Amino acid sequence: MSRRAAPSGQPMFLPPQPAKRVIEDPNESSFSRFLRTEVYAPDKLPGNLSIVTGIGIFLAGIAAVRTWGDLMIPA
Repeated sequence: MSRRAAPSGQPMFLPPQPAKRVIEDPNESSFSRFLRTEVYAPDKLPGNLSIVTGIGIFLAGIAAVRTWGDLMIPA
């Protein structure tokens, strides 16, 4: 039989999350806010680096085929 949830309704296996302090600048543009929250955010940095690595390998493959593509065709 499974265990019932706590009376608070919070699952017992997850620790309580501390409140995040977000510095809000009223003069910040929406582009700067996007960069701060989506690109430079520490929790999203590994995924962003993965995307940049994939794009870099893709572009390097295109450059290699354009440079040495004639060597891949049997003569």
